[in-house]
Amino acid sequence: MAKPAQGWYRLDNAGMVYSAIQRDDYSAVYRFSVVMDAPVDPQRLQKAADRVMPRFPGLQVRLRRGVFWYYFDADPSFLPQVEPDIANPCQPIRFSSRDRLLRIFYYESRISIELFHALADGAGALVFLKTLTAEYLRQTGVEVPCTDGVLDPAQPPDPEEWEDAYPRYATSRARRSLKAGPAYNYTGTPEPFYTLNVIMGLIPVEKVRAAAKRYGVSITEFLAAGLIQALIVRQRSEGRRKERPVALVIPINLRPWFPSKTLRNFILTTRPFIDPELGDYTFEEIAAQVHHYMRLHINRQEMQAYITQNVSLQRSPLLRLIPRPLKNWGMATGFRMLGERPYSATFTNPGVFQIPAAMQEHILRTEMILGQSYSGRTNCAAISMGDTLAISFSGTMKEANLERDFFRWLVKEGVPVKILSNRKD
Repeated sequence: MAKPAQGWYRLDNAGMVYSAIQRDDYSAVYRFSVVMDAPVDPQRLQKAADRVMPRFPGLQVRLRRGVFWYYFDADPSFLPQVEPDIANPCQPIRFSSRDRLLRIFYYESRISIELFHALADGAGALVFLKTLTAEYLRQTGVEVPCTDGVLDPAQPPDPEEWEDAYPRYATSRARRSLKAGPAYNYTGTPEPFYTLNVIMGLIPVEKVRAAAKRYGVSITEFLAAGLIQALIVRQRSEGRRKERPVALVIPINLRPWFPSKTLRNFILTTRPFIDPELGDYTFEEIAAQVHHYMRLHINRQEMQAYITQNVSLQRSPLLRLIPRPLKNWGMATGFRMLGERPYSATFTNPGVFQIPAAMQEHILRTEMILGQSYSGRTNCAAISMGDTLAISFSGTMKEANLERDFFRWLVKEGVPVKILSNRKD
C-alpha cells in the first residue's frame, strides 16, 4: 500500500496487536546485529543511516493515538541517531515520550538495529539491516551490488514494499482461529527493571545440520525439539502433580506461500507441543512430533484461513466503532489468553542471512535477540551466516537453568558451543 498523500496510514493486523499490548514496562522490540571484521566507525555509520532512511518511508514514522485506532504518521525528517550500545538491549518504547520505533547502535565491531514490532517483521528488518550495512561498507570503499535483499538507496521507494499484505490474501471461505489450552509457563526470580539477560551460543552450522540429519529433521525442528525437551525437564523438576503441555510459538514468514514485496509484518505462528501427561518422550520422539506437526500445519490453505479470520475481526463494523482505549483493553486481554497462555516460550529462526559476496568477507556473523516477553519468561532466537549459527536466550529472570540445560544437550549431541553473555556473573 502506497503512503497516502495526507501522510498517515493504518497499522497492519499484527501491528495493531503489538501497539495495543504495549505498556511502560513492555514493548515488542527485537534486535538484529552484524559483527564486522573491523571496529565500526560511527561517523560513517551515521552517514549510511542518513542515506538509506528515505528508501524506507515505512520506518520514518511516529505512532499516534487516534480515537478508534493507533495509526502511523509519516515523518520524512526522522533520521535515527547512531548511539553507543547499551548493556541491556531491547528497552521498552514509551509512546508518551520522544522514543522512536527504530534504533541503531554500535559497539566495537558490532552494528545493531532495534525495531518495535508494529513497524515490520524480521524479514523486513533484515532488508533494512542489509541495506544499511551495505551502504556503510560503501562508505569505507567497498563496492557492494544491490542484490540478495540489499536495496538501492538511490531508487525511490516501491509502494508495494509498504503494503498491508494481510487483506490481499484474506479470501479463504474458511476461517480458523487458535483454540488451545494453557501451556507450562516457565518463570523464575525477576531481575530489577529493566534488566534483560542474554546468553548466546555460537555453534558450527555443519555440526548442527549433521545432528539434525541424524533425526531426519530440519535445523529449526531440531532446535525447537531441543528447547521443548529442556522445558519438559524444567517442569518436571518443579514436581507438579499435573503437568501441562509444553508448547512453542514459532513465527512463520508468509512470503514463500503468498507472494508479496511488503517489508511490513506478514507472519503467522505455529504451535508445536508435547503433552508430558501422556508419558515420557525420548528426544527422537519429540523431534518426530515437532517435524510432523509443522509439516502438517504449515500449508497455504490453513494459513489463509487464519489470515481471513484475523482480518475479518479488523474489518468488523462493530469493532471499528469501539473507542481505542476499550479496544486496547480487549486486545491486551485476548493476547494474555491466546498470545501468552497457550505457549511456554517463543522460538524464532529467520534462517540464513544471505548477502552479496562482496559483503561476506567483511561480516563475521549475524545475531538476533528478542526483547522481554509479555510475562517475563525466556525467549529464544537463532540466525545463521556462513558456518556460524548464533542462538540467543533472552529474559528477565535471574535463573539460567533453561539455557544451561539446552546448551548441555547440544554438546551431548556433538555440537560444540561458544558462550557469550551480558550477564555480570
